[in-house]
Amino acid sequence: MTVDHVSTLLRIVSGFFYFYLLFYSSYLFLSVTRGAWRLYHQNKMRSIKNVLKHDYYFPVSILVPAYNEEVTIIASIKSLIDLDYKLFEIIVIDDGSKDRTSEILIEYFDMKEITIPIRKILPCRDVVATYKAMINKKPLILIKKENGGKGDALNLGINTSQYPYFLCIDADSMLQKDSLERIVQPVLEDDDVVAVGGLIRVAQCVSMVDGMVKEYRFPWNPLVAMQVVEYDRSFLASKLLMDDFNGNLIISGAFGLFKKDVAISAGGYDSSTLGEDMELVVKLHIFCRNNQMKYKIRYEANAICWSQVPSSLQDLRKQRRRWHIGLYQSMIKYKVMLFNPRFGLVGAISYIYFLMYELLSPYIELLGVLSMIIAWRFGFLDTVFMLRFYLLYTFFGAVLTITVFVQRIYTQKLKISALDLFKAVLMCFIENLFFRFFLDFVRVTAFWRYGKRKEQWGEIKRSSQG
Repeated sequence: MTVDHVSTLLRIVSGFFYFYLLFYSSYLFLSVTRGAWRLYHQNKMRSIKNVLKHDYYFPVSILVPAYNEEVTIIASIKSLIDLDYKLFEIIVIDDGSKDRTSEILIEYFDMKEITIPIRKILPCRDVVATYKAMINKKPLILIKKENGGKGDALNLGINTSQYPYFLCIDADSMLQKDSLERIVQPVLEDDDVVAVGGLIRVAQCVSMVDGMVKEYRFPWNPLVAMQVVEYDRSFLASKLLMDDFNGNLIISGAFGLFKKDVAISAGGYDSSTLGEDMELVVKLHIFCRNNQMKYKIRYEANAICWSQVPSSLQDLRKQRRRWHIGLYQSMIKYKVMLFNPRFGLVGAISYIYFLMYELLSPYIELLGVLSMIIAWRFGFLDTVFMLRFYLLYTFFGAVLTITVFVQRIYTQKLKISALDLFKAVLMCFIENLFFRFFLDFVRVTAFWRYGKRKEQWGEIKRSSQG
């Protein structure tokens, strides 16, 4: 290859990256500013009590799939019992845990073994035993089953549930007292809503008492701290913007509300995928549009779930590997959405965003690194310009992330110390210098030995919650 050929190739690559980063930066700026304005407006409406209120509550079945969650399960269930809501049931599905998850629940809540007829509308593994207790006049049901994965456990929970809506929450998560009331609000406002996602925040930041945040502190663990700012940017920016055009393709498995009959008609959860939460949401888009149903998939940023995040690089690698493979499975399975007029902005914007800036982004960034090496080898690399450009891009991203973090602290009326604010600002910059490159490495290597253990839960180490 001649020098002219290399020069031409590098110009093409440079042009691609120019537009790639331009579109991403513009999208990030638009999503952050739109999200900040929307949260400010909602907070202002609440402050003058101009918020839609209802005396009517529809019943909700809360599904808690669990696998080896003996450390966190009691705190999670106690936060559900404390919910300020009139009518709901709690169904814990123990998916063949090897620890004392079920035993701890049975002992703590004095549960009794019972027999419940379960109609297998959705496919799932067999039930081993069923237990029940009444806590504050609310039914708490525990189902022990054969191991089949999270999607399989959720399908069993749906089959068991008796109410028209079901809420999924991870067994290492805690809800605030008003979280259930908040997440059902979009359904009360619009009958076309078939699913609602809530805001996921990092549980290692808070101490909770009776469903209320008693204390908020920014974690010292740098890995957890970087996930705090990452979660806030993701859930408070991009999801709010996509919510404007019914374009969200993911509702986190840690906290999501679904209309049961529509979810069942669409086929329920796919137990063969690692990303069962995204797969169901994309499938709902497909099902509703194919059947010409009026539908909306909403995001409610004021419905908050505090969920534990990995605190070690090994656990983070396992989690993000699963996420990336799950994303790949859903994108490939439902590639029919791409540029298909039937799916409107969901196919033209949301699918493209997840394809280019989530699924393919680590490989695109790897291409960028390789092109810089080639440019340096042939003497075309302007090192000073590249360094300045990278620092400017890092500063731009950090400022937007700081904006989102501070906005969330303000709208949720949390108190934060000057030291915690300094740590948050520092992590917004460090995230771009270290965290994103580690995640890129994990995603690039995600498919290594892809066929082995691809349907397992992928455990991470938990810590006790307060």
